[in-house]
Amino acid sequence: MINSRICEILGIKYPVFQGGMAWISDGKLAAAVSNAGGLGIISAMYGDVDHLKQEIDICRSLTDKPFGVNLMLMSPIAEEAAQVIADKKVPVVTTGAGLSTKYMKLWGEAGVKVIPVVAAVAFAKMAERAGACAVIAEGSESGGHIGETSTMALVPQVCDAVKIPVIAAGGIADGRGMAAAFMLGAEGIQMGTRFLSAEECSVHETYKDMVLKASDVSTVTTGRRFGGNTCRCLKNTFSREFLKKEYASDATPESVAEMGVGALRKAAIEGDTAEGCFLAGQIAGMVKQRQKAGEIVNEVVSQAEALLKGAEKWVK
Repeated sequence: MINSRICEILGIKYPVFQGGMAWISDGKLAAAVSNAGGLGIISAMYGDVDHLKQEIDICRSLTDKPFGVNLMLMSPIAEEAAQVIADKKVPVVTTGAGLSTKYMKLWGEAGVKVIPVVAAVAFAKMAERAGACAVIAEGSESGGHIGETSTMALVPQVCDAVKIPVIAAGGIADGRGMAAAFMLGAEGIQMGTRFLSAEECSVHETYKDMVLKASDVSTVTTGRRFGGNTCRCLKNTFSREFLKKEYASDATPESVAEMGVGALRKAAIEGDTAEGCFLAGQIAGMVKQRQKAGEIVNEVVSQAEALLKGAEKWVK
């Protein structure tokens, strides 16, 4: 059985995290992943802290296993959500879009383990110095907001730079990706796009269908022109119009940022293919069937174990 330091630190069976996808990752999905032995993660990006409290309670009613909450630190509700995470004594928090230094004392006193998502070595080092128990090194293949470096290049550099466990994310959908991540030095993986097809995932059916019909060239990045807000999503009417306006002569950073406001909610909740932004990673083309979250976790781990055990056939 695959086991690493992160399993011991968090008290989970398998080193498999489910990504905290805004407007998608709720208590039901998180509980299903945690019950399967991984780490289910609830997104705090639902607009208000009351909803977050509700999803945490739902998760706890469905599992007694460890779970986490993902908090985007640039969110307008970040401070309130950080307090909720401490008050509810959520076992794990993963953070993005900034440094979690401000909340480390609060979370530490509540027994919350902090695992920041990083897209560069410098941020991984800062997270380690701040007291993070691990980091998630997320490459540019992932869906949503991304950095510039690919998973294959980022993960080993982060592993060389820090002593805490590194979780690989971006471009991982099966046991082959998990096995590769371990060979790069990672001690676990995080998957987001793969869980969009989970039966427990409450995302709109149109969203699921788009992922299941995707190919290797079905994603595109928007927001790259002005930097700092690059986002990977599925190609559709919204993304084509976004790119057209982004590169128009009169475009500004502010006008480009405004175009994306509310677009993910329209995709995840309403299934609006005209005005919705359907975030997904480059591995969307590898997601071919609907499955229970537990089946996904077990399939990925089993395949990775078989590959790692058989690796000696390549070395003569």
